Amino acid sequence: MANITLIVIPLVEFGKRVRSLRRAQGLTQEQLAEAADLNPRTVQKIEAGQINILLTTLARIQSALNCTAGEIFDAER
Repeated sequence: MANITLIVIPLVEFGKRVRSLRRAQGLTQEQLAEAADLNPRTVQKIEAGQINILLTTLARIQSALNCTAGEIFDAER
């Protein structure tokens, strides 16, 4: 059986990391939403840790931010 590492972080922490990456690139929530084909309110809720997201939404965010999922989940980056 494959050894799988499970990464679990609170939604609020995940949202903070998305916000940090977005701000580091000088993007507004609206610009991120447009680039990720999301509603701006969805980006607001993600950054506030108010909603759980689908993998497809994660893929859209990482594509829009030009980063990997690992960079979003890894606080050291």
